[in-house]
Amino acid sequence: MNVNRLALIFVFLLGIFIGVAGGAATGGLVSYLVARQTVAQVAATVTTINAQPVTASNGTSSANQTVTQPVEVVSVSDAMVEAVKRVAPAVVTVTVTGSTGQGSGSGVIISDQGYIITNNHVVSGGNRYYVLFADGTRREAELVGTDSLNDIAVLKVDGEVPGVAAIGDSSALQPGETVLAIGSPLGNFRNTVTAGVVSALNRSVPGSGMEGLIQTDAAINSGNSGGPLINLRGEVVGINTLVVRNDLGFGSSAPVEGLGFAVPSSIFANVADQIIRTGQVRYPFLGITYLMIDGEVAAEYNLPVQNGAYINAGISGQPAVLPNTAAAQAGLREGDIILAVNDQRLDGTVSLRQLLLQYRPGDTVELTILRDGQEQRVSVTLGERPADLR
Repeated sequence: MNVNRLALIFVFLLGIFIGVAGGAATGGLVSYLVARQTVAQVAATVTTINAQPVTASNGTSSANQTVTQPVEVVSVSDAMVEAVKRVAPAVVTVTVTGSTGQGSGSGVIISDQGYIITNNHVVSGGNRYYVLFADGTRREAELVGTDSLNDIAVLKVDGEVPGVAAIGDSSALQPGETVLAIGSPLGNFRNTVTAGVVSALNRSVPGSGMEGLIQTDAAINSGNSGGPLINLRGEVVGINTLVVRNDLGFGSSAPVEGLGFAVPSSIFANVADQIIRTGQVRYPFLGITYLMIDGEVAAEYNLPVQNGAYINAGISGQPAVLPNTAAAQAGLREGDIILAVNDQRLDGTVSLRQLLLQYRPGDTVELTILRDGQEQRVSVTLGERPADLR
């Protein structure tokens, strides 16, 4: 009996030992496999992150599908270089001779027929015009027509041209967007490139008679006038026209830097098209004196809106509404605020002149105006701007 009981206890203990040892071995094997799987998962995760995955759930189970998408990264510097390569062959130096001597500026070829846009003030007073291409060749040009109101002129050269610039959409520009100016500062350093940003849109410069301008801090020097302002797609969005300096009478002797302005493509494209087709520009004419409203004008005149065209004589010395004009016939009054033309609103990026340039003298448009706190609609048949009126 005692021997049988001892044998039974021995067998029982042996079974426990084998179970413990086997469990440990099995546990060790499982731990080893789990460790390998974890390492494999970590390695796979690192590889996936490096490949920049997009993980999408199928919506019916917990399983996710990982899709690797290639990502192309282009630096701003590379984009600048490519943009300049597209436009530079079409940028020219314009030399003008006249009774008072010789001057120079810049320009840009916009047609394979040899049409070149520059500034009116570059060609003003000249009687012979020459174009120096980027490759150093020189050719005489013909003056097709000018527009002093927007400081635009069109020249034409015969024969093949080395490049044609694409015209972009200035209405798509945003403050802070990178832009490049190309031109010939001082008439000698041709195809000089300067970089900056769009500082603001729809600017007016007191004393210039110009509105709807692009403001940029890209360096614009004497000789850059008439050259292109381009975006990073290599499209011309503006024609560089002026820079504000200390001597322009802004009431401050503080140093001024980075205040350059360009005529936007939303204006110069229409103007150039008319000059090429007819040799002149016919402007629709309302017959009002007005201020484009911004925060400062709204505060100064205690206006209820931040955007629009405020009909006001100001210090111009002429009536706010000129007699016998389209505005007078439509019943517009001093103090009215024009909010929209054919439902296109005037805002921080669109001026009244830009909207009116879409129409021709004789067209009838509907103005939305604010009078005595109430919006009204007024139908106006546009007149033609007198050629001698600034």
